Amino acid sequence: YRTSCSVIASIFITFRRQQRPLTKIFTMQHWTKAPLLALFLGLAVWSPLQAQAPEAGAASSTTIPGTTVAVETVYLPGGTFEWQRSEVIQTAEIDPFWIGTYEVTHDLFSLFQHREEDSDESDWEGGDYAADAVSRPTPPYIDVTFGMGHELRHPAVNMTQQAALLFCGWLYQKTGEFYRLPTEAEWAYACQLSTKEMGELETHAWHYENSEETYHKAGEKVPTGLGIHDLLGNVAEWTLDAYTEPDTAGEETLDNPWAVPERRYGRVVKGGSFDSDAEDCTCMSREKSSIRWQQRDPQIPKSLWWNTDSPFVGFRLVKPAKQPSP
Repeated sequence: YRTSCSVIASIFITFRRQQRPLTKIFTMQHWTKAPLLALFLGLAVWSPLQAQAPEAGAASSTTIPGTTVAVETVYLPGGTFEWQRSEVIQTAEIDPFWIGTYEVTHDLFSLFQHREEDSDESDWEGGDYAADAVSRPTPPYIDVTFGMGHELRHPAVNMTQQAALLFCGWLYQKTGEFYRLPTEAEWAYACQLSTKEMGELETHAWHYENSEETYHKAGEKVPTGLGIHDLLGNVAEWTLDAYTEPDTAGEETLDNPWAVPERRYGRVVKGGSFDSDAEDCTCMSREKSSIRWQQRDPQIPKSLWWNTDSPFVGFRLVKPAKQPSP
């Protein structure tokens, strides 16, 4: 990088010493101008490529425009890992991504849920954001927290997977950054990578034996080695995947696998919760969403936004390191 800057500086100094305007660089004869322009363009492209990727565990924070609430994430480099589901172990390759430092909290989700907490301020360069044009969650039929509370830093719970996905769409329009739910493989990779040197589960996770049968505010427990809080326990977390049984293990490496859902129910939830036994709060354990999670919803059809009977389920965001094109 310093070499690039020195070359550019030398060109500018030479022109200054000859008392020639810098604009001459772009008005010289084509046989002279072309190499110089190629040099400038080449350096412009080459220099960013030399920038090193963040280190594993590097922290980032994006404040939601018009608020003081921020999305905090941790960087995970891409890699290959042994992915175990049931008794099957497969090799999967995962691209680098940022993952939420915390589960999505009530104060963050509430900005999407309630129009009066939102504004037209936005960093979205791809369009004009209008808070009045956003489709927002309908009022829930019951207290979705089951009396556990929705104070600051409490995890947002009992939403459907669709509601979590629509929240991600809203967040993109507010910040200009693409967020989504993790795939099951990404979640498992993050868990394995960040819990390698984790101590006793008791110090890192809220589970049935220590939670007093309620979720707790984000970040009260010790984070994983890479700075991720409540990855195990507290509330279980939606993923993008349909719940499928893995194929027999083979030698082929799976490239960023994703089991695309074809029906509404039967999605993968990971990590265990405050209501789970300690042995179910692991990187491997997985739960299948069920229609029973909406059994007390009297609406026909059932709500697209809320479950009535899954106060132990929330979600965590990921942001691909390579952002998709608009």
